[in-house]
Order: sequence, then structure tokens, then C-alpha cells
Amino acid sequence: IAEFDNIGGLKVRAPVKSSGVVVGRVDDIQFDGKKFTARVTMNIDKRYEFPKDTSVSILTSGLLGEQYVGLEAGGDSAMLKDGDTVKLTQSAVVLEKLIGQFLYNKAAEGVSK
Repeated sequence: IAEFDNIGGLKVRAPVKSSGVVVGRVDDIQFDGKKFTARVTMNIDKRYEFPKDTSVSILTSGLLGEQYVGLEAGGDSAMLKDGDTVKLTQSAVVLEKLIGQFLYNKAAEGVSK
């Protein structure tokens, strides 16, 4: 399980990848009304084990491709178990926000000249 501030367009059944290899799928997505976060449950193939300090990011295939969950293994000797919550997460990058920030910064540069 991982919690994110923003999951973008992530969908149930989206791939979970590590080093570009599909190691699982997104099983469920829920909204936590107390923390105001998205709670993503992943189903990782039993043959793959990841350390407890693994980081989880929501990434996009290509510029406008599908979104998926990326796992980056840490160095902890203890492994994640069923039901564990991953603490190190990075939310989806929302293209519209980036474009808005870029345009705002360009407009601010024009005003300061």
C-alpha cells in the first residue's frame, strides 16, 4: 500500500514496474477522507521481494502515455510483507500544472524587465 497526494490518471490494473520490468499490478485505489490522500493498493508477484525502504513513484510512459507505479528498491535488509505501507512516495507529475508554472514564470519574467 502507498499513499499519494496526487495519482494523476493512474487506474486499477495499471502496471507496477521495477527497472522497467512489470512486477505487479495496481489492485485498488481509494480516497482517504481523513488524510485527503489517494491510497493505492498494489499486488506484487510473490517471486519478487522488495526492501522496506523501497520508494514508490507514479510515472508516465513517454510524454503522454499511460501512468504506472515505479518501484525503486532501497537497501534495507528487512523485506516488505503483505499489507505493509510504503513510506517513501512521489506523486504523479501533472502536465497541466507544469505548463501553468512555466507560463506563470515566463509572464513574471516579462513584467520584471
